[in-house]
Parts: sequence; structure tokens; C-alpha cells
Amino acid sequence: MPSISQRENSFIYQKVLHKTIIHFMASFDRLCAASHMNIAPSPTTMPQLGKNRFTQFAPMPTTQKWSLSEDLTLISNPTKHDIQKTGNLGFSDEFYVKHEQKVKEVRSVLRKVGENPLEGLVMIDTLQRLSIDYHFEEEIEALLQKQYMESTISNGYPEFDLYEVSTRFRLLRQEGYNMPADVFNNFKNKEGRFKSELGTDIKGLMALYEASHLSIKGDDILDQAADYSCLLLDGWMMNLDQHQARLIDSTLRHPYHKNLARFTARSFVSDYKGINGWVDGLQELATMDFKMVQSTNQREILQFSEWWKDMGLANDLKNARNQPLKWYMWPMAALTNPCFSQQRVELTKPISLIYIIDDIFDVYGTLEELTLFTEAVNRWDLAAVENLPYYMKSCFNALYDTTNEISYKIYKAHGWNPIDSLHKTWASLCNAFLVEAKWFASGQLPNSEEYLKTAVVSSGVHVVLVHMFFLLGHGITRKTVDLVNDNPGIITSTATILRLWDDLGSAKDEDQDGHDGSYVDCYMKDHKGSSVNRAREQVNRMISDAWKCLNQECLSPNSFSASFTKSSLNLARMVPLMYSYDDNHKLPILQEHMKSMLYDDVSL
Repeated sequence: MPSISQRENSFIYQKVLHKTIIHFMASFDRLCAASHMNIAPSPTTMPQLGKNRFTQFAPMPTTQKWSLSEDLTLISNPTKHDIQKTGNLGFSDEFYVKHEQKVKEVRSVLRKVGENPLEGLVMIDTLQRLSIDYHFEEEIEALLQKQYMESTISNGYPEFDLYEVSTRFRLLRQEGYNMPADVFNNFKNKEGRFKSELGTDIKGLMALYEASHLSIKGDDILDQAADYSCLLLDGWMMNLDQHQARLIDSTLRHPYHKNLARFTARSFVSDYKGINGWVDGLQELATMDFKMVQSTNQREILQFSEWWKDMGLANDLKNARNQPLKWYMWPMAALTNPCFSQQRVELTKPISLIYIIDDIFDVYGTLEELTLFTEAVNRWDLAAVENLPYYMKSCFNALYDTTNEISYKIYKAHGWNPIDSLHKTWASLCNAFLVEAKWFASGQLPNSEEYLKTAVVSSGVHVVLVHMFFLLGHGITRKTVDLVNDNPGIITSTATILRLWDDLGSAKDEDQDGHDGSYVDCYMKDHKGSSVNRAREQVNRMISDAWKCLNQECLSPNSFSASFTKSSLNLARMVPLMYSYDDNHKLPILQEHMKSMLYDDVSL
């Protein structure tokens, strides 16, 4: 079974700087105004393993034709001309001083703007859509807490402004506040339907649609809101100019809560031309921030790629996936705060091993060999692989050494040795892989319920999130460790989203010949006469339900830190990008985001 992603062609990985350099390198409401037709649609800094600042870095050379499926040799050995052409994106002291000054200026504006409830919401929304909200966590938390307290007071805020109520609801729920959905009852008539006069409030409808994606189980009014706003907005697109129609289309296809802000910041700036006096300052800060983050991400890719090359698994398993750049995209999307530099690098390591072990089970091993390999992982004993093929020994050694090294780093940084927890996740993953291997070897699919129970584990999400929990190092106690070991809802709901999205896809790597089952197949087996379309509709309903569960898990109070819950959300948000296959079994949307994030010049 595919674990963290469907198979596709091998990704480019980057190697530009000499290894010794790597070893010494540390580390934007909707811009809405109060205009009528200008349609407008953080975690506390944690202890970390690496340095808590951006680092100067020379960017990787680029080529005129950039593709994820390019031959590795295109940029794995850059010429002197390539390096000279790209130059050196070092940041001067003046740049850092200007950046800090800009942060201070925006902080001052936020405090002033926050005195007006609506404008404060608009600015917070803008900061988040520009992915620069992490600079202002304390100010945002104070403003949202004040708005939450005021909203609990009768007539504390206007109750009939659809845009303001919807935006406040969304921002508060996003930050974990258990904001009741009955705030939208004021917009319904005596028959229990949304009032017809709302149909001309395009900005409000867009905000309502955005808010509906924060629904939890039992929020029937938000399900109605989603259907109502979507239907009206879809109709409006036929009667508006191209720019306005594009804004609506973007909202319908990419609601903020289920997308990655950093990947959509550029289109947000270009689509929403606000008239607020503070907008230019935010854009300037966002541009500077983007450059710094881009440089940091480039360094991290090189750091991981060197580790991957030194592991030698690409040589030992010639037919396995060799996609270090794609693997890195998961931590880059999940751990967005720049301070989590070393955590991103370390998290990419187990992700890469999930892919490799998945390929061993799907492509390489016989059932007998896979059984022995799984027993070795359960025993966590190097001697247990002595009689297995060399490639299995190599993989197990890499798994064993990498897990121990990560555990030691976590122990040094946070005072807790997670080896037992990490070992348990790997054993659970391989056990699930083996169950699936036996299913497919027998030619018998399980029923859909049994399939999904195992497939949620074989998604690899539990392995990733347990590693991430310990790498973040926040709130590690015996209680939270026991909870994270026991597949809590925040993990299983994220894993369900990933697995079901995976099963909706049909793409495979051209070079892979593994045996893939899916929930769609099992559902059709259980429901004789069911069409593929009906099965896919069921899967989409299940994905929606899993999102409601995940939203519930992220509300306060919960047992995990804000950084972990937001990172888990980000992992789920990344899933659709990893499955947006075209007819050529490629990922053009992901490819374009990668190019934009990692290589293009910054112009917000």
C-alpha cells in the first residue's frame, strides 16, 4: 500500500554546496477594505534542536526548464557558471536591522488597528494569509481572546454583519476557541433557512463559506451554510467580471482552513488590492520574510540530501523511490515556523524511510522475507536480519541507526528518550504492511471496515506525528507520551484524511509494479452493484467527517501543544497537493508550488 503518498516519478534532489559547508551552517480580509465590491475573502516558539534564527545561504542553481521529473544529473553537479549566475543570497546586517524594524512597525500598527474589532480581524487574517503571523503571536492571542470574551456578552458585537460574524468565528476556532456555531442562527428565517437577502452580500457569503470548513460533528448549521454559500457564490461567478469571479473561484476551491497559507500568499496579494493604510507595510515584511525562509529551506534540503546520499539506500534499492525533495515537502509544509529548522531536517528522515519500507513490501520482498523483516523490526535486533537479503539488512540498519540517533538528539534537547515510542510506531507500521501483503498475496480483499482500520496505520502518519511530537519537545509528560503512543484522534483523523485521499487516486509511478488496494475497491466489494462514482462519493463524505474530527481535536482544551496541533493540521492540508495527479501521473500543482517556494525570485 502507498504510505505517505502515491507513487510517481523520482524527484530532483539538490546538491550544490560542498559537504563541509553544510556541516558548518546553522540555520497576508482578505485584504478587504470596507468597500462593497472589493470582494474579500500561532504557536509559541518551541525549544528546538537547531539555531533559532535565519541563516545566510547561497541559493541552489536553477535551470530554465525545471521539473520534478528531471534527470538528477541536471543539478546534482552544478557548474561554476551555474553558481556564479545565481549569485549569493547572503543577508547583510542592514537587511536584518530593516527586517526587525519592519516587525516592530507592524506590531505597533496591529496594536492600534486592534482597537477596532472588525479591522483587527481583517489584519489578523491578512497576517495569517501572508504567513508572517508567527512574529505577532502574543498580540494576536490577546486580540482574539478579547474578541472571544466580548462575543460571549449579549450584543457585545454586531450580530447581523455576515462578514464580521463569519470571520470572527473562523479566526477564533482556528486558534482553538470553542466558538458556538449558533452565532449563525441570526442569519436564518423563521423556516430555519438562511435569509434570502444574504444572497447579494458576496463578501459575507465568501466569509461564511470559509467559516463552514471549521465545522465539527453536530454543527448542522455549518453544513447548511456550506451548501447555501457555495450554491450562491457559484451562481455569482457567471455575473461578475473576471477578477471578481476569480476571487470567488479561489475561495471555493481553496478555503483557507484547508490550504497552506505560504503556498497561496502570492495569489492572495495579487488578487486582493486593499485600501487599508497598513497593507504596504505587511507586504514589505512578507517579502523580506519569504526571502529568508526560502534561503533556510534551501539549506535544509541540501542538509537532508547529503544525509540521504550518505545512507546509500538509493544504491541498495535501485527500484525504490528516490525523492528527497518531495519527502522534505511534508515537514516544510507542516512545520512552518522558521525556528523549526532542524526539526524539519530530522523529520524528513523517518518520512524517507516510510517510503523505502513501503517499497520493500510492495515491490521487493517475498512474503516469507517480509515476515522475517517485520519480526526483526518488532524485536529491534540487528542480528535478526542476518539471513535476509542485503537490501533488507541495509534498510533495517538505516532504520535502526537513524531512530537511535534521533532519539539521542531528542533526549539531549528535551530530557526524554523516545526510543520506545519510536520503535513502537515502526513495529506498528510494518505489522500493518505485512497484513496488507498477506491480503494481496491471497488475492482476497478484506471488507471496507477492516481495510481502513489497517490502512490508517499503514499510511505512516502515526510514525510521522509521533516523531514530530518529540522533535517539537513541548509538553512531554508521561500522560502525553502514553496518549500519543495510543493513536489519539488528532493522529487517526489526519491519517484517515491522507489514506482516503490516497485511495481516490489512481496514479502510480511508471517504474513501480506494486499491488495496490483501496477503500473504493473494498466498498464496491461490500456493496454489490455499487458504481465507482458512488464509492468515491462515500470516500469524499468520509474525508469530510475526518476533517470534522480533526477540527474537534484542535479545539481547547486538548492534551497537545498549539505547535503540534497546527502542524498536524498542516500535514492534512498538504495531502491534496500530494494527490493532484494529471493524466501523465505527475503532480504539476505541487511542482509549481515547489518551484515558487524554493527557486523563484520573491515578488509579493
